[in-house]
Amino acid sequence: MSFDRRLGLATLLLLCVFTFFLGLGRQAITDADEAFYAEASREMVESGDWLTPRFNYQNRWEKPVLYYWLTSATYLITGPTEFAARLWAALSGAGLALLAWGIARHLTGRLDVGWLTGAVVATSFGYFSMARSALPDLPLTFFITLGIWAALRAADAGGLHRAWWALAGFAAGAGFLTKGPVALVVPAVVLLPIAWRERRRLQLDIRGIALAVLIAAVVGLPWYVAMWLEHGNAYFQSFFVSDNLERFTTERFNDARGFWFYLPVLLGGLMPWSVYLVAFSGDALARLRRRTLRLSDTDWRLLIWAAMPVLFFTVSIGKQPRYILPVLPPLAVVVARGIVERIGHQRDRLLTTATWITAIVYAVLAFVFVRMEPLFVNTYPLATWISVCLLGCSAIALAGIAATSSWRVLPIGSSVAGVLVLMSVWFGALAGNRPEPVEQMAALIHSHRSAQEPIGVLDVFTRNLGFYTGAPRMQLFGVEQAGLFLHSPERVLLVLRSADLPAVTAASGLNPKTLGEVRYLNTANIRLRTLIRPDPATEIEMISLVTNR
Repeated sequence: MSFDRRLGLATLLLLCVFTFFLGLGRQAITDADEAFYAEASREMVESGDWLTPRFNYQNRWEKPVLYYWLTSATYLITGPTEFAARLWAALSGAGLALLAWGIARHLTGRLDVGWLTGAVVATSFGYFSMARSALPDLPLTFFITLGIWAALRAADAGGLHRAWWALAGFAAGAGFLTKGPVALVVPAVVLLPIAWRERRRLQLDIRGIALAVLIAAVVGLPWYVAMWLEHGNAYFQSFFVSDNLERFTTERFNDARGFWFYLPVLLGGLMPWSVYLVAFSGDALARLRRRTLRLSDTDWRLLIWAAMPVLFFTVSIGKQPRYILPVLPPLAVVVARGIVERIGHQRDRLLTTATWITAIVYAVLAFVFVRMEPLFVNTYPLATWISVCLLGCSAIALAGIAATSSWRVLPIGSSVAGVLVLMSVWFGALAGNRPEPVEQMAALIHSHRSAQEPIGVLDVFTRNLGFYTGAPRMQLFGVEQAGLFLHSPERVLLVLRSADLPAVTAASGLNPKTLGEVRYLNTANIRLRTLIRPDPATEIEMISLVTNR
């Protein structure tokens, strides 16, 4: 390993430390999907049952077991903490950055392109946000990316290096154990078109493919068999039909979205590098129309790798932003290669325009932070204002690079600016001030719950409250059901928005006692109008804990 290679890896890992690990446990478990995995893993350790995942002390068959196993094993060492719940997602983010570095270095033969590709992955908002969520999507993306790349290397090597086929099989099996059939489908929609296009020169190794299938089966199937033996055909019907096929073909889990849905998701996920992607893609299309550009085999592989998963999920009815995470590594290669190839041009119009626009985006983000500061109830005000300064400095630095055409410092300058922006988002807007509202509510419950009274939740803290109370909750749907819950003959505790309390009181016919309140900003409800005209009086809610006795 040369010094340049060692230095490149060291600096890339340093970027990952900042974007994926620093302050990983500073934000409480959110009232979103990550609560499922954080809490189910806690209950797995508590119950000692490592076969069947459970959430809220009821069977959870929606997803396979690997992320639960990894997180539960970490809990055994550290206890159920936010850091432990997110650790494997963060490790997957770092793994993807290193994997992207290796992919780009092999495809282009250049260490500088490889390093910048890894830096793009390490500092893109999509991977940053998912690495800081206790979700299996980034581990799945790592296994899908590893499987695709290993299969391509194996096909290129013929029968000479079957270790690549073995690695592809392991990745497929581990991905299948992480999130099910999608771990096999996405590599297939990428690899089959590539194989068809390159059919005349590819020499597929049947024994190598058989080895990959065998390893995938050994890794991925035993748990499913054990679940079938334990729960029968009901599990297969629930997971493979309801939670996979219906998720793809119906609106049962996600509302139907337009065919254009993934375009802004893709651009947002690759920020702050997406402006360069748009610029380079537009230039490539123009050159193709003028027939001054001929796509190489590497170009075709990257194009198919990036396009086919997007097309596949665009066809689906139920769309989710994180479904297309596997397309970011090939796009990172395109961005990094485009930047490095233009560094030697003193007056490069594309680099100048893209860098100026990115600087403007940073400046706008700083302005948004100033406007939104009253809403950031989970952060320290000083941290928010420091973040505003860092965003402004990043904007000025990129503007200076663009104004002076100092392109040789653009890769490291943009990467450092990306780190500062992402850290500003994390510490200046999302995390830092503990205890957060859900923890405050859990403390209220602990102080007022003396005899294992039932806990009900109405439209707030429905998923993450259990992680902090360690107790089952009853999720209530609507005012009438909440009123009936309060009408229980035993003492009960109810968590609800203070604004809903009068309606629930009327529905119950009782006069419930308020035990405490907390202030809460539900970030899932933030819309464009919130960014334009933030109003703390309407956006920040009061959440009440009440009892009927």
